[in-house]
Amino acid sequence: MQYPRRHADILAGSSISGVTKQSEPTAHQRTIAGRYAVIREIGRGGMGIVWLAEDRTIGRQVAIKELHLPAGVGSTERRVLEERVLREARTAGRLNDPAVVTVFDVVQEDGNTYIVMELIEAPTLSQIVNQQGPLPQEAVARLAEQLLSALESAHAAGIVHRDVKPSNIMVLPNGRVKLTDFGIAQSTDDPRLTTSGILVGSPSYIAPERLRGSEADPGSDLWALAAVLYFAVEGHSPFERASTAATMNAILNEVPYLTRSHGPLASVIMGLLNSVPDARLSATQVRGLLAHATATPPSGTQTVGVGAYTAPPTQRTDRVRGPRRRNLVIAGLVAALVVGLAGGFFGARALLAEEVDPAKGATLTYGRGGDIEQFEIGDGQCSSARIEAGRQYPSSSQSDCDEPHEFEAIQADVFNNVELDHPGEDVLRPYAEHMCALLFASDLVAAEDKDQTLSYVTLVPTPGSWADAGDDDSENGGDRSTWCLITSRDTSQLEGPQLRQE
Repeated sequence: MQYPRRHADILAGSSISGVTKQSEPTAHQRTIAGRYAVIREIGRGGMGIVWLAEDRTIGRQVAIKELHLPAGVGSTERRVLEERVLREARTAGRLNDPAVVTVFDVVQEDGNTYIVMELIEAPTLSQIVNQQGPLPQEAVARLAEQLLSALESAHAAGIVHRDVKPSNIMVLPNGRVKLTDFGIAQSTDDPRLTTSGILVGSPSYIAPERLRGSEADPGSDLWALAAVLYFAVEGHSPFERASTAATMNAILNEVPYLTRSHGPLASVIMGLLNSVPDARLSATQVRGLLAHATATPPSGTQTVGVGAYTAPPTQRTDRVRGPRRRNLVIAGLVAALVVGLAGGFFGARALLAEEVDPAKGATLTYGRGGDIEQFEIGDGQCSSARIEAGRQYPSSSQSDCDEPHEFEAIQADVFNNVELDHPGEDVLRPYAEHMCALLFASDLVAAEDKDQTLSYVTLVPTPGSWADAGDDDSENGGDRSTWCLITSRDTSQLEGPQLRQE
């Protein structure tokens, strides 16, 4: 039986998961600010004690967080921590979104600091998934919409949460969510409490650019949101490993695979988990995708809410063997494209089908039966062979990118769901072209004059290549990747690498 976790258990300490402690009502009822009658302690953590109280003026129950520091804390550190609690109150108090816990009042009395907030009794997303298993993607998409709204509200107010994770998300029985614990949130206009060299946040949900030393920003919050959605739909964290060091290494160097999600939600997750911040989907693009993901299902389709969910779906979890993607996963499975391309969900200047993109070159098929029978140039690798239909590109045709070369290859996407049939060139071609336009327009292609001097050629797999990639017994290899080849717009060769060097 799942035991709902009070919001207060989380807020008791911003740097811990929360340890619940229940106690009996006090013998002599304590009153704070002459208004809030303390009923009992309901949570305790490293940063404070949380009390269940009654607001006698309005007649409602509230949660009150009282700053409570261990003995021996110096006066300077105490002042810093007190200011941190006040900042938490100011942070949450500035937000007006149904998915953010509401702060009602801030009280300083007898040398103590109290934050009065709404009382929420509900399990966390972490508890739900750990006890019940992965959630249906329809339910996860609806959670995603609410969490995105909360983060957009925070970002619009100049606030970066910095610790978006499943244990900081409470899920009510009706499916509504509450994003909690802005205790380590950082206001972009209040850097006074930033400590150099200290990485704040939960290791499994820290964006790769933060591990490399960059400051937290709205993009890193969105990356963490994607990791949370992956956890909800897959049932486990995409990067959590046996040690913190291994977890950080996975975030920096590994690409997770989705096995239970497809369509727009998969596009959201993989588009936000891109380790290159500039190539990551924006909040506007994510909202457009989620609108498709949460659209009214076809007649006869049952929509399952989080509150009613009791068992994980049974799906095949095989993974396609194929080349590693570097950092450039932009979208999920191709089933998203039929809906997504019709709605123009990418929203970038070069991505609408009706626009003329002067950088767009040819679109060719590769693999068994294609324009190019063999293509084995690696992701981020170069070749001195001109890209043309009818030629073959074995791995031996790779060349040094520092030397003059004809093109550089970007592995734009890998479709790893073995149960998907080839969607047809009429679907896959425009998707791949849109993907290459997005990558070309991003800072990944670093040349300042690229709009005048560079072009991109799009490669899509043939049905034969697609089938061979899903057949472990196939002798033909096969690939389900879409590729973008950066080349010169004229007949000259490229001088030096054109892609941003990591």
